Amino acid sequence: MKFVDEATIEVIAGKGGNGVASFRREKFIPFGGPDGGDGGRGGSVYAVADRNINTLVDYRYARMHRARNGENGRGSDQYGASGTDITLRVPVGTMIFDAETGQQLYDLRKDGEQVTLAQGGHGGMGNLHFKSSVNRAPRQFTHGKEGEQRKLRLELKVLADVGLLGMPNAGKSTFITKVSNAKPRIADYPFTTLHPNLGVVRASAAHSFVIADIPGLIEGASEGAGLGHLFLRHLTRTRLLLHILDVSTLDPDVDVVEKAVTEARAIVEELRLYSEELYEKPRWLILNKLDMVDNPEELKANIIETLQWQGPVFSISALTGAGTHELVLKIQDWLDQQRLTEQEAQDRAAGTYVHSDPRFDDSRS
Repeated sequence: MKFVDEATIEVIAGKGGNGVASFRREKFIPFGGPDGGDGGRGGSVYAVADRNINTLVDYRYARMHRARNGENGRGSDQYGASGTDITLRVPVGTMIFDAETGQQLYDLRKDGEQVTLAQGGHGGMGNLHFKSSVNRAPRQFTHGKEGEQRKLRLELKVLADVGLLGMPNAGKSTFITKVSNAKPRIADYPFTTLHPNLGVVRASAAHSFVIADIPGLIEGASEGAGLGHLFLRHLTRTRLLLHILDVSTLDPDVDVVEKAVTEARAIVEELRLYSEELYEKPRWLILNKLDMVDNPEELKANIIETLQWQGPVFSISALTGAGTHELVLKIQDWLDQQRLTEQEAQDRAAGTYVHSDPRFDDSRS
């Protein structure tokens, strides 16, 4: 499931320090000559691809990135210190565009690949550079150059880590609104979601993942009924499916357990009919709208027993947010473990895997 995650930022490189006009002043040395040092180089702004980062969510909040200016030169042939560079870490696959012209500048495809976003300004020259046989006491010096300043658009074609399944009005859009930055349309009629909604979920300051809400499925979706069938093929690209089940009812004559189980089985059957790969994908059961249920634990136990469900089950209220934070943390832990396992497999295949357990360290005597 490919979507575009993007952010617009401004990068400002540091200004170079000014050179200085100075003369040596020491006792018994009446004609010491020029000793003005150069200004330091301004700091530059770089971007580097990092395989441990998955989204551009950080750059939607931190839009301004400014490197330090270089220091001015000083007397006694002292050069100013260079400004500190800054490096922006972005996901592998990030494309960088000039926000004003739309021109693509860079495409970071490899882990560790680095590019210069804004070059720091050169430092000015001190008067010691202007000394000559005919100008032994120069007073000339130059100012430092301004650093580059750019407005950039970062774009990442991301793969959704988590896909939401469920009948129309199961609460998928409310859930993605509660846990992420997505703002889908929400109403009390079927097929409110007409196209996939993508959200970035921040589990902690250093961890985030991408979640996708697709149009609700109905019976016959695998054969073209409803809207969800248009996007079933995209779910095969996700790592985890969250099967959101509405366990509430406003009709006292409706058996809630029977209703929930019937809807759950219908969704599972559509997955099986569409793709065996999709049917076998890891899937968690999410019981939603428990704020509208009198005996949530009893209802949960009855649904699990009737469905003979063997996988993880979570109880939440997408409307109030109850249980959603705990669910997000569990998802992040699961995804981190999956990525670690995949990376270990890649390292083993490349012959670069190093086991972190000291019991496997052959270098110890």
